[in-house]
Amino acid sequence: MKAHVDGRFWFNVSEKGFLGAGRIELLERIGQTGSISAAARSMGMSYKAAWDAVEAMNNLADRPLVTRKAGGRRGGGTDITEFGQRVIDHYRAADEAYRRFMAQLEDRLSDLGDVVGFMRKMSMRTTAANHFHGRITAIRAGAVNDQVCVDIGGGQEVVAIVPHEAVSDLGLVRGGEVQVLFDASSVILAEDNPALKCTARNRLCGTVIETHDGAVNAEVKLRIGEGRVLTAMVTSESLAVPWLATGSRVCALIKAPHIMLAVGE
Repeated sequence: MKAHVDGRFWFNVSEKGFLGAGRIELLERIGQTGSISAAARSMGMSYKAAWDAVEAMNNLADRPLVTRKAGGRRGGGTDITEFGQRVIDHYRAADEAYRRFMAQLEDRLSDLGDVVGFMRKMSMRTTAANHFHGRITAIRAGAVNDQVCVDIGGGQEVVAIVPHEAVSDLGLVRGGEVQVLFDASSVILAEDNPALKCTARNRLCGTVIETHDGAVNAEVKLRIGEGRVLTAMVTSESLAVPWLATGSRVCALIKAPHIMLAVGE
């Protein structure tokens, strides 16, 4: 679904509403009919509402936009002044420029792809502290479980162990988009040491940007590339180790079974 950009603009005077599309249409119809009541009827509004709008515009403008003609056998009428016509013309010119701008903005947003889909991903709510959007790069089938490899951007890839039936039920395929979720408590932090060997399948390295100590546990945030931030939970005593200081390079270790995958409808 392609997102459509729309909107309206209006002019304010002394921080009060002066001109918008509705008032301009009212002025134009007054000019066509020579009557506030006829203009109001053609727009489906009351005479009082129309006259209140005309009065508000006249009060805010330097010169009247609408004047009433003296009464006579037909009870007089209403005229758009020369200044009022200039205001209409300028508004229409500005409205055309505004619409061109909105069209250009929509063209620019189309470069982002499915904007609606992106907003849907952003609005997903979950209890998992870590939530990344990714694209499946490989699926390695097993007798019971499958390994699903997901590129989450920034040069980082994670592997999840998923039951074979779940891969089929979720419609997971190579190249498909998927949401990657895992709890902060599932993350083990270690020094960024290439020689370190561990059984955890996932190793996401980054820089410590924040630490928040609590009564029992502490939270550590790592920047792992391209604006992505990973959250880990450690004991409060762990914050005392030098390699967890802000600015340090640290690796997050997550076992593949602890990685959860989700897809949109």
